Amino acid sequence: MNKSIETRVLKLGEYIIDNKSTIRETAKFFGISKSTVHKDLAQRLKNINFSIYTDVKKILEINKSERHIRGGFATKNKYAKKNLK
Repeated sequence: MNKSIETRVLKLGEYIIDNKSTIRETAKFFGISKSTVHKDLAQRLKNINFSIYTDVKKILEINKSERHIRGGFATKNKYAKKNLK
């Protein structure tokens, strides 16, 4: 694997661990697509550094279990803003 890809994958993993961020937030921060972040973390990181992979996987599972709640709040806020106008 290309050394620059390995470096990117490790930076993504460390960022998610340090900030407890989502795939979307991480992609936005690094200026790359969500699918690239997902592939890097779900497939490549496992082969590069398994211990970081397990930590990232735990955080992503938590994010996945909470996403319906975040979506509900986003919808609530969207309609609350429309009613203020």
